[in-house]
Amino acid sequence: MTENKGRLTASSKFLSLVLRHAPETIGLVLDASGWAGIDELLIRASAHGARLDRALLDEIVATSDKKRFAISDDGMRIRANQGHSVDIDLALQLQLPPTLLFHGTASRFLAAILEQGLLPQARQHVHMSTDETTAIAVGTRHGSPRVLIIQAKAMHDDGHRFYLSQNGVWLTEAVPKDYIELAA
Repeated sequence: MTENKGRLTASSKFLSLVLRHAPETIGLVLDASGWAGIDELLIRASAHGARLDRALLDEIVATSDKKRFAISDDGMRIRANQGHSVDIDLALQLQLPPTLLFHGTASRFLAAILEQGLLPQARQHVHMSTDETTAIAVGTRHGSPRVLIIQAKAMHDDGHRFYLSQNGVWLTEAVPKDYIELAA
């Protein structure tokens, strides 16, 4: 059981690399919307030593707690739902956000965030969730977690744009410091 979980995790991280950040590492080309042909992905992954097959790919997509990936309706293509550092158009629709959103970060980044606001860094958007539990989990991945409360409705009212990804992650270009509060 643990071996399969380890293979799922390693394969999911590999997919994140090639579908979100560096498709060129295996010679994969994403279309303008971030889609890649599954057959091509599997062939190129295998040629680069990744043990990935269609059954494992389907399992990763189906069991990912964060729903990081999507398979096209025809079952022929795959893409990451958000989190890209490569320039792609996810065709996200503008959405009215809830009053508050949450962002998890590591405590070591807190001073810079409170001074500069939240910036997308290497990604296209800042990621936020609708609950503190998710934000804590995200922050924990990077160290001692801190949760930021984002005044999303106020930002929207002041002209900032929000999007909701297919997997329920809220996205915006940046969060100015005036809209950020530190959770207790």
